[in-house]
Amino acid sequence: MSTAIAPAPVFDHLLAMTDRRGTFEHACLDQPRPEHGYCSDDMARVLVVATREPDASGEVNGLAGVAVRFLGEAQALTGACRNRMDSTGKWLDEAALDDCWGRCLWGLGTAVAHSDVVWIRKMALVQFERAAKARSNHPRAMAYAVLGAAEVITVHPDHSAANKLLTDYAVALPAPGEDAAWPWPEPRLSYGNAVLAEAMIAAGVALEAPKLWRRGLELLAWLLAVETAGDQLSPTPAGGWGPGDPRPGFDQQPIEVAALADACARAAAVDPSPAWPDGVRAAAAWFQGANDAGQLMWDPQTGGGFDGLHADGVNRNQGAESTLAVIATLQHARRISLLQQ
Repeated sequence: MSTAIAPAPVFDHLLAMTDRRGTFEHACLDQPRPEHGYCSDDMARVLVVATREPDASGEVNGLAGVAVRFLGEAQALTGACRNRMDSTGKWLDEAALDDCWGRCLWGLGTAVAHSDVVWIRKMALVQFERAAKARSNHPRAMAYAVLGAAEVITVHPDHSAANKLLTDYAVALPAPGEDAAWPWPEPRLSYGNAVLAEAMIAAGVALEAPKLWRRGLELLAWLLAVETAGDQLSPTPAGGWGPGDPRPGFDQQPIEVAALADACARAAAVDPSPAWPDGVRAAAAWFQGANDAGQLMWDPQTGGGFDGLHADGVNRNQGAESTLAVIATLQHARRISLLQQ
């Protein structure tokens, strides 16, 4: 696979989607739709990409500031997290311990480890400590939370709440299944699948537990094989995929591709196999047209990501989730391509 330098992520559309409160969740083509409001899921992802961007501009650091304030308002004193806010700033749901709680911890932990702005690091750590007291019964929520805890450990190795979260996750992890043909811990693939494997890798490294991170690598290798067709990605569609289902499946979502890129980038830091940088490059290539429909999935001028890939074309709405997916993927691809020059 080519080792040419990947295109740099472009933040223009994300900036255009963001006001003083947060990043609007939806867009009609490239125009924000304020009437649909904001969500913590997206603001956590904003915090991830904004704080891990190398040599971030003032505008990108500003995005991180908006995100960390939003997540602070989303949190309850128990550590649970609200997800949906309307365009006037009113919360529309109750605080819960589902995926948005886990993504909140992921974003906050990333900010603690990577932000160049002192007040963002400090605020993120306070919020992380509040949220890390809680636990979720949802596997993906716990997986995202583990990613945040693993980030905190890189700069605060003795942080008690982060270490406790990682340990509790590892202890509660179900034993591997016995079906070698379907080692996945669920009967079907659904959404953001790679985070389940990535969390095992992250926790295994943080806890110095090689058996755990090797299990994550094996699971990720299986998933990458399942979501590859020929020399390009064919990700799990929005309706999920299970044994015997036809391939390719549509509609394909950018979040699934970004999750693979995140996990492969983490795996590449642990294991020298070329499969992991190749996986990151394949994810970046998916956005650039190496996909089941041969369609470009982003706007290279503005950085906007298209919302879905269908058998008969592309959903060209450029919502926050899709835009953040392409930014995250290109961050990994560019870093790997620069390292290998």
